[in-house]
Amino acid sequence: MEPFSNLKSKPVPLDIVNVDTDQIIPKQFLKLLGKTGYGKYLFYNWRYDENGNAKPDFILNLSEFEGRTILLTREHFGIGSSREHAVWAIKDFGFKAILGTSFADIFYNNCFKNGILVVKLDKDKIDHIFLEKTNKNIEIDLLNQTIKIDSDIYNFDIDSTLKSYLMEGVDEISTTLKFENAIEKYEIDNDPLIFN
Repeated sequence: MEPFSNLKSKPVPLDIVNVDTDQIIPKQFLKLLGKTGYGKYLFYNWRYDENGNAKPDFILNLSEFEGRTILLTREHFGIGSSREHAVWAIKDFGFKAILGTSFADIFYNNCFKNGILVVKLDKDKIDHIFLEKTNKNIEIDLLNQTIKIDSDIYNFDIDSTLKSYLMEGVDEISTTLKFENAIEKYEIDNDPLIFN
């Protein structure tokens, strides 16, 4: 994963509550191997009609939102089944951060494992961004845990371990592998079948 420190982008405002993982990536697209290639299926049933034609009124199909890397969401985003593919689709599409008021726990943790910053803000702040700031640049400073939009500055909380994972560009597995030699030594020293 690439280290995350600062991000500046206008948001894509997905003004829908209770978005579940089957809406993020429908089950028929879970057959790919690896973590890439899912972006084209993100929000597939909302983006395309039954013939596979892009729906002209869905936000991800509008040219003005192309290339934006911050997804702005409403309450209860990422609920439903625990499929990690939903996060892979969001990342593969190009999003690097998600702002919202509440997220499903498993989805939230999966985002950090895959290098996506998730920021929880109070509902009134999210409402304000939806109403007045969707065409403004949002500047996210992970080190200082701030979001700046024009003259507005919002502070956000984040678990220190998750923060360090993002800033170092690592996940739980790669962090554990840093201690591979110590783990091997412990296993050898404590294996009753190995005689010293």
